[in-house]
Order: sequence, then structure tokens, then C-alpha cells
Amino acid sequence: MAVKDIVLATVTALFGDYDVEAARQLLAPDYLQHNPAVPTGAEAILGFVPALQEMGLRGDVHRVIAEGDLVVLHATYENAQAFGAETLVAFDVFRVADGKVAEHWDNLQPLVPQDQTASGRSMVDGPVEIVDLDKTAENKALVEGFVDAVLLGKAPETITDYISTETYHQHNPYVGDGLDGLDGLGAAFAAFAEQGLAVKYDEVHMVVAEGNFVFTAAEGWLGTQPTAFFDLFRVEGGKIVEHWDVVSEIPAEFAHENGKF
Repeated sequence: MAVKDIVLATVTALFGDYDVEAARQLLAPDYLQHNPAVPTGAEAILGFVPALQEMGLRGDVHRVIAEGDLVVLHATYENAQAFGAETLVAFDVFRVADGKVAEHWDNLQPLVPQDQTASGRSMVDGPVEIVDLDKTAENKALVEGFVDAVLLGKAPETITDYISTETYHQHNPYVGDGLDGLDGLGAAFAAFAEQGLAVKYDEVHMVVAEGNFVFTAAEGWLGTQPTAFFDLFRVEGGKIVEHWDVVSEIPAEFAHENGKF
């Protein structure tokens, strides 16, 4: 099975069919967990399945990209009150080894209704088709350059070298598209700073690219709170034209010793 198929089968077994035995066959026994609230190991997540079924938690996958042994899912989870909200938007990252899911990272954020977002776009709508596979390396390099120069703050004035000034669709619920898609981003960062919630990226831990989609996982700060930033970018014509993200605090205590990343 391809790595995408292995991951999607695992997610379906856990959050669709609630099939413990099917999931057990797909998870490595020493499965490494990075979700702060879930203990590590396959049996720990399998032990949650009856409770997930009882609460009616369901996953809806919107996008899937893969590079090497890593698979990224962009999803929403319904009936997820036990994890913080009725509906959560998520990025899940899985590492596959020897035909089994061996490691999992995620970021979860309560869904902001579309009629309440700054751009009028939802947190998950937009294109899903993967194209330009021959440009994967080029698009990955573009996004890595953007993160290094702009998000890590080394040369923020070069933002238009990376983001299109003609089309930039924003799905962060608090950031508007703005004039040419860029004014909204600058205005939002300024507003956050005025509220003591300055956004600061410190380190990028993961970059996964497939065709026109590039995913990054980073840690930094939102105000004084350690924060994980999971971002997905769509590239077209050599520029970033669309952005989705999930932002979540990094708690002080974990149910394991694996850390967030």
C-alpha cells in the first residue's frame, strides 16, 4: 500500500469505522504520539476508540499531501467537545515505516464559522487538487525561502518576492485578504501586536511538499504563549497564492515525553 493509503485506512478505522482490530494492524506497536493529551504507543490510542464512538467523533479529510514517509491530512473533526470544541480544524502528520503508521503529530483549533472570518472564506475551503508535481522541489524551496525571510523575520521586506500581489486567498479566520492579499496580513499582525499577541516564529521542524501544496510545522510565540504553527501554502506561477493554517498553544504538560515535535 502507498503511504497515503495506509494513513487514510488508519484514520478511517479510528475515526470512521471505530474498528480497533483494523487499526491495530495498521499501527506500529511502538507508535510515537505527539498530541499533548494522548499517551504514546498504539494501545493508548486504540483504548480511546470506544469513547470516540460513544461521542460520535467523525473526521472529514479535505486535503492529503505526501512526501517520502510523511503524510499530511487537512481535516475537520465533528462532535469533538472532549478535545475542546464541537468542531475542530486539524493538521495531522503521520510518519509511515515498514507499512505501518509509526508516528503522529497534530495541531487542533476550534472552527470559526465562515460568516465570522475576516476574509469571508472558511478555514478549509478552496482547491484540493494536487498539480505541478514536476515543480515540487521548486515550490518547496519558495515556501522555505518565505518562512526564512518573512516568518522568521530575516528579511520581511521581501514578502512580495514570495506572495503574489495579484491573488492571495487567506483562510486564517482572523486575517483578511486585504488589498492584493497583503494589507490584510500586515494589518492583522499589527493588531495582534497591539493586543500583546505578537506572532513570532522561532524554528521550523517540518516541511512536506507535493506539487502545488507545501506544508510547514513550526514553533514560536503568540504573545507570551509558546505556540505551534501548522501552515499550508498553495503555489501557482512561482508565487504563494493561498494559505491555510492551524494555530495552537503548546501546553506545559504532556501525557508523554515525546514533546510537540
